[in-house]
Amino acid sequence: MNAEQQRLQDKNWKKWGPYVSDRQWGTVREDYSANGEPWLSTTHDMARSKAWRWGEDGIGGICDCDQRLCFSVGLWNKKDPILKERLFGLTGFEGNHGEDVKELYYYLDSSPTHSYMKMLYKYPQAEFPYTWLLEENKRRSRLDPEFELIDTGVFNDDNYFDVFIEYAKASEDDLLIKITVINHSKQNASLNVLPTVWFRNTWDWGYDDYKPTMFAIENDAIEINHKTLGDFKLYCQSCNSLLFCDNETNNPKLYHINEVKKYYKDGINDQIVNNSQTINPDRGGTKASANYDLTIGPGQQQAIRLRLSNKVFENAFSDFENILNERIEEVNIFYSDLQRKLKGDDEKNVQRQAFAGMMWNKQFYYYDVEQWLKGDPSQPPPPPERLKGRNMEWRHLNNADIISMPDKWEYPWYASWDLAFHCVTLALIDPEFAKHQLILLTHDWYMHPNGQLPAYEWSFSDANPPVHARAVCKVFEIDKDYNNGVSDTVFLETIFHKLLINFTWWVNRKDAEGNNIFEGGFLGMDNISLFDRNEKLPGGARLEQADGTSWMAMYSLNMMRIALELAKKNPVYQDTATKFFEHFLYIAGAMESMGENNSGLWDEEDEFFYDIIRLSDGEVIKLKIRSMVGLIPLFAVELLDDELLESQPAFLQRMRWFLDNRPDLANLVSRWHEKGMEEKHLLSLLRGHRMKRILYRMLDETEFLSDHGVRALSKYHEQHPYQFNIGEKTLSVQYTPAESTIPLFGGNSNWRGPVWMPVNYMIISGLRRFYDYYGDDFKVECPTNSGNYLSLSEIADELTRRLSKLFMRDENGRRAIFGDNNKLQFDANFNNYLLFFEYFDGDNGRGVGASHQNGWTGLIASLLQPEK
Repeated sequence: MNAEQQRLQDKNWKKWGPYVSDRQWGTVREDYSANGEPWLSTTHDMARSKAWRWGEDGIGGICDCDQRLCFSVGLWNKKDPILKERLFGLTGFEGNHGEDVKELYYYLDSSPTHSYMKMLYKYPQAEFPYTWLLEENKRRSRLDPEFELIDTGVFNDDNYFDVFIEYAKASEDDLLIKITVINHSKQNASLNVLPTVWFRNTWDWGYDDYKPTMFAIENDAIEINHKTLGDFKLYCQSCNSLLFCDNETNNPKLYHINEVKKYYKDGINDQIVNNSQTINPDRGGTKASANYDLTIGPGQQQAIRLRLSNKVFENAFSDFENILNERIEEVNIFYSDLQRKLKGDDEKNVQRQAFAGMMWNKQFYYYDVEQWLKGDPSQPPPPPERLKGRNMEWRHLNNADIISMPDKWEYPWYASWDLAFHCVTLALIDPEFAKHQLILLTHDWYMHPNGQLPAYEWSFSDANPPVHARAVCKVFEIDKDYNNGVSDTVFLETIFHKLLINFTWWVNRKDAEGNNIFEGGFLGMDNISLFDRNEKLPGGARLEQADGTSWMAMYSLNMMRIALELAKKNPVYQDTATKFFEHFLYIAGAMESMGENNSGLWDEEDEFFYDIIRLSDGEVIKLKIRSMVGLIPLFAVELLDDELLESQPAFLQRMRWFLDNRPDLANLVSRWHEKGMEEKHLLSLLRGHRMKRILYRMLDETEFLSDHGVRALSKYHEQHPYQFNIGEKTLSVQYTPAESTIPLFGGNSNWRGPVWMPVNYMIISGLRRFYDYYGDDFKVECPTNSGNYLSLSEIADELTRRLSKLFMRDENGRRAIFGDNNKLQFDANFNNYLLFFEYFDGDNGRGVGASHQNGWTGLIASLLQPEK
């Protein structure tokens, strides 16, 4: 067991971490408007002056696990109108493809306990082009590409700083901080570096008026006192000065409220930029910065060292470099052990940065819906309309935890199905944290009393795909392997009981007719359909979804697998396993045929699964859109071997009775009576023929298969858009490989052509499960019409290879994610730093959407890890 693995045994090593958000403004939590407009309620321009109610943001920020004390880095290049204290980006209304961060920054490294972390921020030496970015993106239409920071040319002549931020823990409450600034220009360049420490404001809301303190004790040290966190000191080696203000809202500026002069949150900004008298001359407050006024020669670098500790030192920096280097060596050993079967340095770099982004995207997430709706005692009462507005049905929800975020700038809030995918990758390096995250959403202060899991703060009542149980199964397996075959059945049993409630919610709420065909709504794939699938259709029509139904078939099999695992120690779970086995068969039967008129979700003519619209008069219309919706049946697959079945006699007896007495359903289950490899039985929505027909389309490079993975919509629809008339209105779905060209769901994501990592991961996982049954004898042409036949395992390997090409250098040294940008492709100060985009251009693999969505795009780390 290496040093980092030993630290993972002690939860106190995670007390401090990168839990500060990249963006607090523009979030639902900070929105107290009458009409629920988060992007308009709080803005980037307000952020430097407003004390946040529910969280904090910063650049490369860290805090304790309850976010009492925060630290991040501020910068000023002597030209900008404001300090660079937080990342800039456009709102959902300002961007031509929705919200988007307009900065260049990279998460480069982190151990699971955050004993060592490293990130990079690239800071232009010219005035930051705030206005240009805003105006140019507003000018562009949805048919135009986004206008990014690098497109302004501010990096073209290398007139920028690289700002590397490193953290290393000497012990649980002793943190070393190193900020290294490199001047890449050919001239001397000056800037102020402002390492900043502050308390989250907990005293202005009318619940507890206790106000912690910090004050200068020397010219280069700050005393920090908090009644529950304890006493700390921030040692600031060779700083120019210490500046103090309070983390409190500048009411006169933002709200034109006259009050006794205070040293507001923006006081340090105003003093540095405008030389205003806005800092506390007594050198005390609740926010403080150490000011380093640097001039760096061309191609030179300077390092700043600080130490945040609950220890007292005569010389806080005598052992600094030794400890830092020791932590770097330890994290190198940790990843070296994990990556021993990976082939090349580029592959290792991709995986390690994917893990780093997942570690950095942890965030302290605080949201008490009851308090948020009612407002705070010492603040103006919110508009009464809020009580009947967003999240009113979730008054029980009270979250205050460290949670894995999709992207701490673009999506600084958890999403239930994203989180499930995060946990699969997180389990490879920290299975305890992955298990904790999965259990978290099932706690009573998250899960709705009716059993629904919260979707995300914009609408907790939306339905995300039910992938939680699938993640539980996978994390359980990884954890068992990590612990040398010892199973954590306590984890499994704890979460299983809550998932029983959630499964019941799905059956009661999303199966409107009780016919085992599920609606579900948009189910995460925002604009994949003709219309918003969350909305009711006119005239009493109802959408019955192939993906919703397939997800529930998968959910049934996952729950059956968990029940059988638990039944190994407690036979009572055999009966529950039987219930889910039977439910799976009923769903399979419903997908095959529902009532009259051959209205099943499978289309014999096209040999593909489609959504259907069921009109009030019983007429059925198939929406013949070749999309990921029709591939999701591949996900519902489970194997049972004879050894397991013989150990579960009650389950086996009931299963045999059911199969013998309901042959109509038994025949739908792919070759149940024919054992595959190693005496295995297959449960699946797909018999061999149907699976081959689905794969025929999926592996066709003129349809779903791209050079970089499986597209979300068939390229067939590029020349053949699907059209559907509702009254006098014609709706259309056309293949669009990159950014969305329509405003549906805000227009900042697109499922009409791009490659998405999570569903590709599910396809690969499903193929590997099918291979475990069929073996090498079952081969499929890949690509379609190539004459090349591969086993299902080899097809999974080929899809993994194509997905890896998104990030790996090709024979010309190019990475697909960077598209045609030569600076990113070939400049040595850019091309080894990776961005993990939300999705990828279905034609060329260029990264699109959120640029730090290590959450589910971090699944590439799992795909690169060799199967055991």
